[in-house]
Amino acid sequence: MGLLKKDPFGHYIILKRWLIQFLGTLSHRRYQGFNSLQIEGSEIIRELPERNILFVSNHQTYFADVTAMHHVFNASLKGRIDSIKNVAYLWKPKTNLYYIAATETMQSGFLPKVMAYVGAVSIKRTWRESGEAINRQVDFKDISNIGTALEDGWVVTFPQGTTRAFNPIRKGTAHIIKKYKPIVVPVVIDGFRRSFDKRGLLIKKKGILQSMVIKKPLVIDYENDSVDKIVEQLEYAIEQHPSFIKVSTEEYVKQQTERNKKREFWN
Repeated sequence: MGLLKKDPFGHYIILKRWLIQFLGTLSHRRYQGFNSLQIEGSEIIRELPERNILFVSNHQTYFADVTAMHHVFNASLKGRIDSIKNVAYLWKPKTNLYYIAATETMQSGFLPKVMAYVGAVSIKRTWRESGEAINRQVDFKDISNIGTALEDGWVVTFPQGTTRAFNPIRKGTAHIIKKYKPIVVPVVIDGFRRSFDKRGLLIKKKGILQSMVIKKPLVIDYENDSVDKIVEQLEYAIEQHPSFIKVSTEEYVKQQTERNKKREFWN
């Protein structure tokens, strides 16, 4: 009977486990080989309850970001703090880890459909579809599905709804937080845009230092904080508030200067 157990969306858990192990093994060298992933704060993962956790993160590629999170979260749960060395941590992976993604993205090919089976909560964008601006009403079934995923486990969301940096955060994320009252854990990533193509499937450049910082859960007054206040809190937490633009540019230039110095030294 255990072999036929399904998640709340009707997906066989044993098949999800095999897919996570297979895709995780294939992708491991993307973060611990061709490129390196610097992790900070993953000890926080071990302190979280099993359900109703919402990870909010900036977004740089369609699939490489969340794949890296699968690696980091599972490694941390196996006691490997700030490290994804030795892919054996995927032996019994966490199968109730979901991520919110656009329906059109998850239906764009065979591999996206496979990844959707692993844990996508697909939603229909209300502001954009097929590259065109639209104005569509929220599908309340999508909101309900996010609630179902939170009730079952952990959910990753990219509240900007795009891979472009410093785009505004969509207020829908704040409404979800007020409605379901999850523990909200910010994640800040960098280097993925330089490592991979936009979809996060092809390696664009090797030798890139990627980073993932997992921050402490946010303190939110679910009843009294306004949607706008929560949105602003999220902007600062994932370092996508407009005030970060200058700092991020200066930091990027500094990193590039250091890398050039190293190349000159070794050449």
